[in-house]
Amino acid sequence: MSDFSEELRGTAEEVAARILDAPGSGLRRRIAAIAGPPGSGKSTLAEAVVAALVGRGEAAVLMPMDGFHLDNRLLEPRGLLPRKGAPETFDFGGFAATLARVRREPSVILPVFDRTREIAIAGAEEIRPETTLVVAEGNYLLLDEDPWRDLARLWDFSVFLDVGEAELERRLIDRWLGFGYAPEAAREKALGNDIPNGRRVIGAVVAPDLRLSQ
Repeated sequence: MSDFSEELRGTAEEVAARILDAPGSGLRRRIAAIAGPPGSGKSTLAEAVVAALVGRGEAAVLMPMDGFHLDNRLLEPRGLLPRKGAPETFDFGGFAATLARVRREPSVILPVFDRTREIAIAGAEEIRPETTLVVAEGNYLLLDEDPWRDLARLWDFSVFLDVGEAELERRLIDRWLGFGYAPEAAREKALGNDIPNGRRVIGAVVAPDLRLSQ
């Protein structure tokens, strides 16, 4: 975990310990969820938690929800392209079915989202037979809206990240600047779509096992 800050390493170790202490489902694998609004740091925390679990001898892997983005070719005719990243722009059915497979099947192939091109790549990752613990991360894993709230029953342990809107805005603008957007375009991307999605996440949360303030 040398690439992570001391504070993040400490938080990740705490979360890893809580995951390992949680009762399992009795099925092939345990699944933990790390959720929060866009820009909350959930992806970074999830990576650090997986590293902490591996450091404790667990066969743990990361499963981002972003691989289940619908392609622009489907979003555009539905009028959803400007809302890409909102709950309705994901393949919820495919994601839920894949999680069910992860519980029971030795090997599961996953899609991965390439943010630089904003496309999902099919068959890019694999959960292998030796994997015993999966850390799923995504904005809507604890969203208290149909059909997303049905995911709550799949988690052996869940974490929600709370971040103030002003800080989210700063982080999201910086994110889009990092992807090469001009300042005004980066601000538009953040305020026009990411922040509304973030408000939606924060406003309807299935109670997590652990809530962290950032």
